Amino acid sequence: MKEVKIIVKDPVGLHARPATVAVKAACECPCEVKATYNGKTVDMKSIMGIMSLGVPTEAEVTIMCNGDHEDEAIEKIVEKLKAEKVI
Repeated sequence: MKEVKIIVKDPVGLHARPATVAVKAACECPCEVKATYNGKTVDMKSIMGIMSLGVPTEAEVTIMCNGDHEDEAIEKIVEKLKAEKVI
């Protein structure tokens, strides 16, 4: 299992558009992808799961990948979130 901690920079936190960016990035990965915030862990491939976290701006979120190509998955997700200015 690989994990990375990110800081959400989007002014509205991880809601609606930024959550969609995160879910799309996770769905492109063949491995299991989870996100943890404030003690709650959800499937990062689920828009309802991500939005249920209620992640505000400047919050720290842990992204965990487990399975095939987990290293590449973490890199791809972080790269897409940075490109869309979510983190």
